[in-house]
Parts: sequence; structure tokens; C-alpha cells
Amino acid sequence: MTTQAGSSPSELGRILKAWRGTRGVSQFELSLQTGVSQRHLSFMESGRSAPTRQTLMVVADGLDMPFRERNQLLLAAGYAPLYDADESWDTGSFVIVRHALQRMLLQHEPFPALVMDRYWNVVMVNEATKRLFGTFIDLDRWPRPRNILHMIFDPEGLRPFIGDWDRFSASMLQRVRREAVGGAIDEPTRVLLNALMAYPGTGHVAQDDRAADLPVIPLTLVDANRRLSYFSLVTTVGTPRSPGPQELRVECMAPVDEATERWHRPVS
Repeated sequence: MTTQAGSSPSELGRILKAWRGTRGVSQFELSLQTGVSQRHLSFMESGRSAPTRQTLMVVADGLDMPFRERNQLLLAAGYAPLYDADESWDTGSFVIVRHALQRMLLQHEPFPALVMDRYWNVVMVNEATKRLFGTFIDLDRWPRPRNILHMIFDPEGLRPFIGDWDRFSASMLQRVRREAVGGAIDEPTRVLLNALMAYPGTGHVAQDDRAADLPVIPLTLVDANRRLSYFSLVTTVGTPRSPGPQELRVECMAPVDEATERWHRPVS
């Protein structure tokens, strides 16, 4: 069987092999999971056969590929993308998600909560988040979309105010890797990690394994007048059907101690 016009066997094979490697499964194991014969999987990776769109999606399910990466798989096989990767916040389906996220942020007041995309760019925040970060840094110096990781790691950002920097930064670098969409570090995430580790005094803590031993690594912000500590609760959109909602995370920051809680609950 020959490959259909417009397809790129080498690119298709590269993507499939890379995702099998990410998931740690052989062609035989993937065949058992998907019902696609090992022979057919081998031919797909070598470019000797042209899989149907349905077969590609079955294999993508078996590899638990995120929607944006499924589009890349389809394009490599000569098919049109199946998922709207540029879905606007104003579309009907996204409006429902946006309103739900806004309610979540409002309900979490007076404590900080924010919504981020897959690369940790801030999409939405509540008023408590603005108050917290604005207490320590000038938010106006950070162009939109603000990247929360750069705001944390930059020596001119929150970093000078973060207690136990070595442990916290090590845990954050681990989080970026662990929470990558689909459990795979794509090229933009790799670029982001390299940029974070390029900040002065960051690279040497990247392999600090102490952070993995604790159930919660609090973010503690300290200046001459206050010491505020938080741990995070992270929520994702359940059963998403497009890349946009799938890639969003809601981070709700909960006070670790009474002093932090009192700071957020001014006496009326």
C-alpha cells in the first residue's frame, strides 16, 4: 500500500516513535492496547502504509496524545486537523468554560487564584492575586501575557521575596516537567525550562531532589513587614474536546497558616 498524496511518512513515523518512547510502550504493547496489528503499526512508522484517519485516532487514544499533538499527527499523514487549535474565547463552547473559570476565581476570594495556559502564561486572575503580587512587585513592568514562571524566577521579580529559594525552585522545575500537557515535554516547554535555568543561581538547584520528599512545597513570600505562605490546588477542565480547554489549569492558592489567612481577611 502506498502513502496518500500530501502525507509525510518520515514525519508520521517520527511522531509515532517519539510518542511510543514517551509512553514507554513497544509496538507489540501498543497493538494490544489499540487492536491495531503490530505489522500495521510497523508499516505506519516506516511509511509503507497509509493509515486511515480513524486508525490514527485509535492509535492516538492508545498513546493518550493531547489534542494539539493529534492535529500534528493528522497533518503528517496528509489529513486536515480535527481539532480547532485556535479556538477563540468568544466562541460559544469556550464561553461556557470561561464563565465557569470566572466563577471559580470569584468563589476563591479573598485568596489568590489564577488561570494559566500550557506554558504558564496567565490568562485570568482574581482580585486577591493582583493584591498579593502587587504587594511585592510592580505588575505594570510585566507585559501581557504575564508568564508566572518568569515572574517567579527573574531576580527582578518575585524571586528576592521567596523563602527557601533552592527548594522551591527545584520543586517548580519538577512541576513544569510533571505537569506538561499529555505528560510530554514539547519544544516550547523545553525552551521555557532552559530560559528559567538560565537565570543566575538557578541551574545549580535544578537537580535538587529534596523537593520530591515533601507532600507540599509552599510558596512563601517574605519582606520586612510580612511573611505569607501558600500551597496550591490545581484544577483542569474535565473531559475537554478541544486543545484550548484541555491546556488550561486553575491554580487556587490556599493559606498555610493563620497569619497568611488573616492578611487576606481584613477586619471589617
